[in-house]
Amino acid sequence: MKKIITPPELAPPRGFNHGILCEGGKTLFLAGQDAGDAEGNIVCHGDIVGQYEQVIKNLKAVCVEAGGTLQNIVKMNIFVSDAKLYRAHLKELSVVHRKHFGKYYPVTALFEITGFYQDHNLVEIEGIAYLD
Repeated sequence: MKKIITPPELAPPRGFNHGILCEGGKTLFLAGQDAGDAEGNIVCHGDIVGQYEQVIKNLKAVCVEAGGTLQNIVKMNIFVSDAKLYRAHLKELSVVHRKHFGKYYPVTALFEITGFYQDHNLVEIEGIAYLD
């Protein structure tokens, strides 16, 4: 069972949820997924929206292999090399998110970091999924 938690004392969430309560089921820990293709090569150099879509596809592959979907993800940590670039493309990123997640938003945190393991990578996402 999964329940969205939205305390009235907090501002209404937009593009995330404050909390998700899970009971029973299985927990899937998702390793940080970058914009790598099946050969591990970073795609869409310089395009954060294209890279975000590849990252979501990679997360989906892990969820599906475990018997779930993207909607089973309850927690995501998004790491970006440039938070200003991310905010500048927020509308396009939201379109990609809704394309894959629908209206569902996991609990999410965004971090700007100084570098990634692979050159040309702009975004990486790790997470936790709950499979009921």
